[in-house]
Amino acid sequence: MSKKYIIQNNPFIVPTTDGKTIKEHFGNATTGGSKISIAHMIAPAGWSEPFQIPEFDEYTFIIKGKKQFIIEDEVVTLQAGQSIKIQKNTRVQYSNPFNEDCEYLAICLPAFSIDLVNREE
Repeated sequence: MSKKYIIQNNPFIVPTTDGKTIKEHFGNATTGGSKISIAHMIAPAGWSEPFQIPEFDEYTFIIKGKKQFIIEDEVVTLQAGQSIKIQKNTRVQYSNPFNEDCEYLAICLPAFSIDLVNREE
C-alpha cells in the first residue's frame, strides 16, 4: 500500500543572484508537479525584482517583516499576518524596500515556472 502523503524534509534551494532565499517545498523543481508550487522565501532588505506578468495565480502570506507589491499602478504593502492573491496575467513587481528581511510563503497555481513568469527586461 502506498502512502497517501509526502513529508518534505529537503526542499529545493533555488539558486539566486539577488540575495533572496527560495526553498521550494512542492512544485516543478522538487516533485515535478506543475499544478501547484509552495515555497518558503526570505527577501533581504532592499531587494526587488523586475516587473512581470505571470501566467499563474500567486498567493503570498507574510510571516515576518513587510513586502511591497506594485500591482498594475497601485502600491500595496503587506505586513506579518497578512496575505494576498494576485491573479494571473496581472503586471506586478515584488520588492522589499524596507530595513528588515521579509519572510513569506508563496503559492502558485499552476506551479511557478521561469517560462511562465514573463519578467520584463
